[in-house]
Amino acid sequence: MTRVFCIGELLIDFVAENQGSDLSKAHDFTKKAGGAPANVACAISKLGGKSSFIGCVGDDPFGKFLLNALKNENVDVSMAHQSDTFTTLAFVSLAKDGERDFVFARGADQELKYDSSVKNQLQNNMLHLGAATALLGGPLEDAYGRYLFDALTKDCFISFDPNFRIDLWKGNEAVFVKKCLPYIEKSHLCKFSHEEALLLSGKTTVEEACKEFHEMGCQVITVTLGGQGTFVSTDTIQKTVPSIPVNPIDTTGAGDAFIGCLLYQISQLSSIKTVFEDAALLTEMVALANKAGAITTTAFGAIEALPNKNQLFT
Repeated sequence: MTRVFCIGELLIDFVAENQGSDLSKAHDFTKKAGGAPANVACAISKLGGKSSFIGCVGDDPFGKFLLNALKNENVDVSMAHQSDTFTTLAFVSLAKDGERDFVFARGADQELKYDSSVKNQLQNNMLHLGAATALLGGPLEDAYGRYLFDALTKDCFISFDPNFRIDLWKGNEAVFVKKCLPYIEKSHLCKFSHEEALLLSGKTTVEEACKEFHEMGCQVITVTLGGQGTFVSTDTIQKTVPSIPVNPIDTTGAGDAFIGCLLYQISQLSSIKTVFEDAALLTEMVALANKAGAITTTAFGAIEALPNKNQLFT
């Protein structure tokens, strides 16, 4: 079974309770484990796949809570780091339709240092890069780029999700775009939201955006469209794969559940090249990933809401 290495942030989501999307009116918060790459690692493991998380948390009670949360989901955290810097926090508010607003208090996630011993473990495996905080500078950004280079030298399947957060990049969107482009160029699979696809491509439609990303070098592109499903694009197909109807209460982690489920399915293939060659198979895989994302929106939190095999295949 192919292992998926997920690199990026692991953080505390403090989710506002009993209010709408205005954090200034919130009084009560619930502590949840979060961070897009960590969510993806858990999504893979909960479905029976093999995943490893590489990131940094503080050597504090929050950091210990987060590492234990991943261990409880059978995610390998042996390559995770701990720092004297406090664990990164995110404050999240939810609107009635489940959509979110974020405020970040960055901490230890940016302290991840490159570990050369990881390189050989990437051989013939998979690397997922979730970029919510990874391109903001510091040791993490340096490590992120070096792991990408290692993956390229080790015949590793590479997945990239930009995880654009306006709170982190407001006024610096052009910098974000510039930093993402090398990862799009080198990745086999990219997952975008509709907003991200248009922002990063500079185009006005999803179809035009996907054409631009293919010209950059990415072979498989998925653009999640919420309740409408996912637009999938390769050399041979460009189509919207529908999702299942649900009543969302919290969209946190839905995109991570989607890409985690898709990567899990790819990791089970006897030949990963099949995903580039079999349009019907890819469509089926995206449909199942859509279901995983949809199920995740029907419960609060990210990791707790991620579906297991029983939920996904019933």
